[in-house]
Amino acid sequence: MSARNLFSHSFRIAWKDLMELFRNRMELFLLILMPIFMMGMVGFIYPSEASLSNVPVALLNEDMGFLGADFVLLFEEINNNTGMVAITEAQNFDEVREMIQRGDVQGGIILPSNFTSSLVGGKQGTIIVVADQSNPQISAALQGVLKGVFEEMGTMMAQQRLIEEFQVDPAVSLAMVKPFNVQFEDIVSGDFSYFDFVAPGIMAMTVMMSVMTGLPAAISKEKEVGTLDGMMVAPINRLSIILGKTFAQTARGLLQGAVILVLSVTLFGVTIQGNILLVFALLVLGVFSFVGLGVVITSFAKDQSTAVMMMTTLIFPMMFLSGVFFPVEQMPWYMQSISKFLPLTYLASALRKVMVLGAGIPMISFELAVLIGFGTILTAIAVPVFKRAMTR
Repeated sequence: MSARNLFSHSFRIAWKDLMELFRNRMELFLLILMPIFMMGMVGFIYPSEASLSNVPVALLNEDMGFLGADFVLLFEEINNNTGMVAITEAQNFDEVREMIQRGDVQGGIILPSNFTSSLVGGKQGTIIVVADQSNPQISAALQGVLKGVFEEMGTMMAQQRLIEEFQVDPAVSLAMVKPFNVQFEDIVSGDFSYFDFVAPGIMAMTVMMSVMTGLPAAISKEKEVGTLDGMMVAPINRLSIILGKTFAQTARGLLQGAVILVLSVTLFGVTIQGNILLVFALLVLGVFSFVGLGVVITSFAKDQSTAVMMMTTLIFPMMFLSGVFFPVEQMPWYMQSISKFLPLTYLASALRKVMVLGAGIPMISFELAVLIGFGTILTAIAVPVFKRAMTR
């Protein structure tokens, strides 16, 4: 069979599948609703800023000295400008603990009774931060932010003391108490949030889910109702059937990917730093890398429900092990080893490099090679497996 006939038959099969999709209004509606729901849920649940905002905190000042009072006044002044915490005064440590246990506050700040005496005596003053251990994310953020604020306050108080008591020049006093000036710069301009990290991963995951959940209906369902037998006896190549199903799933995945891309830019302010055409090319390549695996699994399934169950069993581990929601580098080493064998890992990584860092083809050449390798090997396996399954 010539290449022209091969692709002609493939496009006709793809057109048939797409017409079935467009005739089924409910399926088409859910196909578009799913990425909208997923992006809305992730975008509004997860914080878009790294800073804290009005986190309820208990403040206990056990120090009777003047420096403890000055510290509280300075902290309240800074908080009034930033709005990072909502302060509730406490009378003793037991009250702080009870407020945390009741859920009235999510942390506590305690100045011990020896705060002023320690500073006057030339020692360090201790500040105790108590966090709600039942909420580790807020606890870690609260501890990190308060540590930075208190260190900056310490610098300000030390500088003020040098100026007032020793008449040190303000510029010199700052260099004495804070000799290092650390500056952070980004390789691309703009403000970035957690959503910039997760949006490319969700695009990759949606493409995977579109392919993996669409193939059982595209193959197993047709096998159950008998329409697949008609294609099998027709004078067309088996590869044409696989390619046709692939083209249809590619269209489904690109439609959902486009919805996510539009929502990311318009609703959540994500900026596409790289080439938009490269983003869609990666989505197409992602479909190619997944479709072979989907065909293999569907070919082994006896019916559609079994195929869907097998797909779901494979999809969920891939969602959490491929760096979609959390960086792979933060996982245990054995989980990182597993993630290296998942094509979703490389698709999410490539999309993130292009969309967030503005990378071009040379910078994602490794991911491209892996995705092409996955797709080629699995497609080569899928064709004979599909033929064998259809002759049973």
